Amino acid sequence: MRNRYASDISREKFEEIRPLLQSVRRRTKPTTVDLYEVFCAVLYLLRTGCQWRFLPSDFPKWRTVRSYFAKWSEPDQDGISVLERALKKSGWRGPFETGAQRLSNALDRGRAKRQDHGHGCAQRL
Repeated sequence: MRNRYASDISREKFEEIRPLLQSVRRRTKPTTVDLYEVFCAVLYLLRTGCQWRFLPSDFPKWRTVRSYFAKWSEPDQDGISVLERALKKSGWRGPFETGAQRLSNALDRGRAKRQDHGHGCAQRL
């Protein structure tokens, strides 16, 4: 049993999107990982913006999660990925920006403030 995270969806909601996520997988051998756990790990990544290797250890291995993320993120002929469809169908509301994007935006705002106050590199030349 793993910890619950704020980014998780219910198993009932996941069962509605399971066929969509399984449609991407090749049927060469039985699945050895719980797709619910993989999907929750993807949601955790989308919510926090953490690096793959920093996924909490109670999720499946990060390489497995990354592999499924890559498959699910490939756009179809309409240009929409299975992951996008699954997120919309599940009703998951993620952040408008990931943790990494928030950090980048904060750094950009700080840089802009320093330049506005005459502390930029261009002022010294």
